[in-house]
Amino acid sequence: MSVMIFGCGYSGQAIAETFKSEGHPVSGTVRTVDKALELAARDIEAFVFDGSPFSDELLAKLSEITHLVQSIPPGREGDPLLKLVSGRLRELCPRLEWIGYLSTVGVYGDHGGGWVTEETPGSPIQGRSIERVDTEEAWTALARAAGLPVASLRLSGIYGPGRNAFVNLARGTARRIIKRDQVFNRIRVEDIGGAALFLAKGNLGGIYNVTDDEPGPPQDVIVEAARLMGIEPPPEQDFDTAEMTPMARSFYSANKRVSNAKIRAAGFEFRFPHYRMSLAEMWISGRWRG
Repeated sequence: MSVMIFGCGYSGQAIAETFKSEGHPVSGTVRTVDKALELAARDIEAFVFDGSPFSDELLAKLSEITHLVQSIPPGREGDPLLKLVSGRLRELCPRLEWIGYLSTVGVYGDHGGGWVTEETPGSPIQGRSIERVDTEEAWTALARAAGLPVASLRLSGIYGPGRNAFVNLARGTARRIIKRDQVFNRIRVEDIGGAALFLAKGNLGGIYNVTDDEPGPPQDVIVEAARLMGIEPPPEQDFDTAEMTPMARSFYSANKRVSNAKIRAAGFEFRFPHYRMSLAEMWISGRWRG
């Protein structure tokens, strides 16, 4: 496999490391030269891409790749990559075998704490999630026309080394917001990498929830991390009266439990199926700092 990851940020780099661990060459795009140098230092062939037409160097690489992962979220003008490859995917990527698209469980909207699966109709309540549904469908149509499988990885709240409750507690920014009966799913970033590799190796297309086994209240994660650190957790704050940005408050508007049964049934095994074991691993290993 020769892999190109558009938007090789936090999740993209975890995907890159997973493919590299099995000896597959990986390339990735970032928006700036400085970020490209950081990727190169991690043995990821780096290209600068900001939505402008492809450079000659990037075009040459696209002609070689067999697997493509799109991690760039859609913006006000839609998916920047989709616009450039639409109608000429086979021309640009003649060796392409599989596409992975990183989406979000936000596409399901609010289900009052009930369970959702890949068969649950999308009912997003936030603009960014509505854009994701449209983009998922556009990639599916594009891939179908090119005779390619596309896997939409619907991700829950991403965390891992460098981005976790330990970091927030150490910085003094952790908050224990209490909203009655609110639950969230999460996904350890390394499991995103593992799921992408699994789906690519199996040449699998379709929608897959990439999420942990155990949806739960967000404050419980803070309490568990504080327990491992041997410190007191921050005080509880009622959601209705807590000072929060509109963006932060919007995350609490969707309450659901997301099932990962489909990807498990396909044979994928999560390394970090719930937050307690994941937090313990990061704390014991010291990897929580990133």
